[in-house]
Amino acid sequence: MKDMNRPKVICHMLTTLDGKIITEHWRNEPWGNDYDSLFEKYHKTFNAEAWILGRVSLEKDFSGGLQPEPIEPEQPIKREPFIGDPDAKSFAIAVDRHGKLGWDSNEIDGDHIVELLTEQVSDAYLNYLQKRKISYLFAGNEELDFKIALEQLANLFPIKTLMLEGGGHLNGSFLNEGMIDELSLLLIPVADGTAQTTSLFEVNKNQLKNPASLFKLKDVKQVEAGTLWMRYSIQKTKNANG
Repeated sequence: MKDMNRPKVICHMLTTLDGKIITEHWRNEPWGNDYDSLFEKYHKTFNAEAWILGRVSLEKDFSGGLQPEPIEPEQPIKREPFIGDPDAKSFAIAVDRHGKLGWDSNEIDGDHIVELLTEQVSDAYLNYLQKRKISYLFAGNEELDFKIALEQLANLFPIKTLMLEGGGHLNGSFLNEGMIDELSLLLIPVADGTAQTTSLFEVNKNQLKNPASLFKLKDVKQVEAGTLWMRYSIQKTKNANG
């Protein structure tokens, strides 16, 4: 059971047979786009109010690497949440610890952008976000605490379900902190084999590694293009020995 003061977190990912999640090595193959379409199709079945990605993925796939243009404010800006669109119903959550993302809009495909920041971000960057009516909140001084972030997302926005679709390190951070409730995994019939390529869950070396997580299979079915769609719930354990 998830905590009552945070959204349900569903990690929705597509992996190759060898657990790789980076598609650059095969996306340009004639069949590559088929799997991107599957990912989006099954993402929509959850009817979630929000999805979350890390800065690198957002720069690569959504912001086009646009550089921010910080604007020095006339007065210091307090480190408190800012709501850019109080009427928004769907959200794109951007993990941007140091305030490096640039935006030309306050939404992605109709989903209002909410930045997760640390308190080290400059006033000029906060002013930049405010001018663009991009929401933000703080979840730590120097490093992000995702538990704090999720509690704020639940309290400040109408978010009941959050789709975690990050890179291996973002996914690994959520898993390591016990913040994942369900795993939706699209296993495609592709073997990558590339050395040192990011896998589904990875924990940074500077993080305290918690015991391995045990999942319970809820459902598995074969879908299009020879893909298996597997859904798991997280099985909580009291100690490392389960």
